[in-house]
Amino acid sequence: MATRPRDDQELIDRARGGDAAAYGQLVQRHQQIAFRTALVFTRSAADAEEAAQDAFVKAWRALARFRDGEPFRPWLLAIVANEARTRRRAAARRDDWTRRAAAADPPRPAEASDPLALAIAGERRGELLAALSALGSRDREVLSLRYLLDMSEQEMALALGCRRGTVKSRLSRALGRLRGEMTP
Repeated sequence: MATRPRDDQELIDRARGGDAAAYGQLVQRHQQIAFRTALVFTRSAADAEEAAQDAFVKAWRALARFRDGEPFRPWLLAIVANEARTRRRAAARRDDWTRRAAAADPPRPAEASDPLALAIAGERRGELLAALSALGSRDREVLSLRYLLDMSEQEMALALGCRRGTVKSRLSRALGRLRGEMTP
């Protein structure tokens, strides 16, 4: 009957030898603190969970670079913190993009003088942004490149790394899905 390893180093040695179950035990030992650490940085349970999982995968891949005799937990938590910071920055960029997209179409002078027209335009913009955010990332990308960044089909093809015909079909399908998300 196998005894339970007393310290992380024994599990690390076994994991380095290819024992995935040993690494699984390390994950179990440290998953709660990893999640809580990620939550501090991401401020979102879903993002923290993903960051912790990704950090465990990165730690598994980097296990050969772990220095023997050093404590495992601080090393792991540094990886978790870096992954969580990366996710937080990405979320901030997405939020910033959404705010800029909402402000990208300022009211025209004629609309600014009519409060009713201004209110309707603001409501419609909100509906459009909500529908856009409900789409998948590929649809949002192609619609944003075309209509928010005003790129030509050729520029979009270069940016997306695909052919111009592919851009046309993606754009057409994305517009169809956007129409489906919009309220009548």
